[in-house]
Amino acid sequence: MIETLLLFFAFGYLFGSVPFGLLITKLGGHGDIRDIGSHSIGATNVLRTGSKKLAVATLLADVLKGAIPVLIAIHFSGHFSGMEAGAAAGFGAFIGHIFPVWLKFKGGKGVATYLGVLFGFYWPLAFVFIAVWLTTAYFKKISSLSALVACYVVAFTGYFISGLHMAIFLGLLAVIIFIAHRENISRLLAGTESKISFGSSKSKDGKQSKT
Repeated sequence: MIETLLLFFAFGYLFGSVPFGLLITKLGGHGDIRDIGSHSIGATNVLRTGSKKLAVATLLADVLKGAIPVLIAIHFSGHFSGMEAGAAAGFGAFIGHIFPVWLKFKGGKGVATYLGVLFGFYWPLAFVFIAVWLTTAYFKKISSLSALVACYVVAFTGYFISGLHMAIFLGLLAVIIFIAHRENISRLLAGTESKISFGSSKSKDGKQSKT
């Protein structure tokens, strides 16, 4: 049983560790995305290249690499419950995105892949996340804060929709996302976190912002 779950986890990890942000920006002629902004391979940093199309493509790819392993694992769960198989694969994909073996374990912050895991498990939870993110972003104009608040809300919502096990699983993912955003949290507390902007990635002093 444990061996099979580890196989689901490994499958998810390999799927999730594909650095789509890096590949997409290189193919788009923007070089290594890790050389700019927050040095992350996620869609937010890809947006700093100035290409919304590449950022959207990265976002969709990172969401899919969270959803697809979950759906495949649930389909082939066999004698396991879909929750166990899906959780193993989804957690693997999530960890693979944040700690990809191909990039010396330095990847993205996991938000888009987390959203994909939600879509794979139970799509209404994904729309709860999106609704909370959009609402927070509308009032606060801060991407990182919007993601953190949405993860927090989804963990509690998961309890009422799917029970304690789902809440624990989502809570674990949320804790990891909070840890991955520790620098953002420090800036939030200091009041220096940058606002959402779809224009230039540089501030008035010419320095690139980090979110």
